[in-house]
Amino acid sequence: MPNTTPHPPVLCSFATSTELCDAVAHFIIKAQKEAVEKKGRFSVAISGGSLPKQLNALIGKAGVKWDKWQVFYADERVVPLDHPDSNHKLCMDELFSKVPIPADNIHPIDPSLADDLEELCDAYEKELIREFAQKDSARFPIFDLILLGVGPDGHTASLFPGHALLTEEDRWVAYIEDSPKPPPKRVTLTFPVINHAARVAFVASGEGKADTLKTVLDKPEEGLPASRVRPAHPGQLYWFCDDAAVSKVEYPRTQYKL
Repeated sequence: MPNTTPHPPVLCSFATSTELCDAVAHFIIKAQKEAVEKKGRFSVAISGGSLPKQLNALIGKAGVKWDKWQVFYADERVVPLDHPDSNHKLCMDELFSKVPIPADNIHPIDPSLADDLEELCDAYEKELIREFAQKDSARFPIFDLILLGVGPDGHTASLFPGHALLTEEDRWVAYIEDSPKPPPKRVTLTFPVINHAARVAFVASGEGKADTLKTVLDKPEEGLPASRVRPAHPGQLYWFCDDAAVSKVEYPRTQYKL
């Protein structure tokens, strides 16, 4: 029988935010290169928070084939696309407006469906189906890379501790109306989608994340949402952190080589 046991996470830490962001950019370009060589496209899902700003290091980097990117959002706040809370607006402001990526290669939610979250999720799932269904035979889409952050409570994407969405097994995209962190209405990729990705990378920085990351990495049995991200074999999970964020973590580090 094939081995389906997830690989253990790879943890890399860096002394400065500049080193961290440069390593993340290098990692993304490497993942893109492998995906484009294999199938001519690079599918990536991006979360919000501080992550888009940390992707600034991609701007002007050699080797980025923006025309090959297909960008989705790991989660999104159900607000207009030009609203300050929109992950799409954040990604546009911090990155995509500054690089030559075709507009059609970026896939935001349809905020006109905000009054019917079921329909909004179905519409976004159809966007995913158009990208993946004719090319991948798996039950769930297989992203080349999903980029995530982690909140102080251990949430990732819009998957929060103790919420019913943690046990969702069928949907690709699901909604939440009672987010403990505003705004309350959000849509999110589910764990089955996240855990089918070829690569998942968390990016975390700052001493404010130290206690959370200790729990996530050293005590995964506590079941915080970020601990439940374990891509199925042959997928791989990476953590890119600064030294402050992992100052309390005992989990072994791996030296990242640029």
